[in-house]
Amino acid sequence: MNYSYLHRLHEKRAELEAKLELYEARSCFGDEEIDDGTDRELRERISEISTEIEALEHSSAH
Repeated sequence: MNYSYLHRLHEKRAELEAKLELYEARSCFGDEEIDDGTDRELRERISEISTEIEALEHSSAH
């Protein structure tokens, strides 16, 4: 298993999750809610990365 690749995936997922949190927190600061699809794109990418991480971790367990 390529542990450095897996580590980068974990870092990228954390980065995207932080971006999503900031995007969602905008309403707390009085920013108007904008439905530009950014939250959906972030969620989809986080899901894709999570699936890839799961597959890599599962394959290394066998």
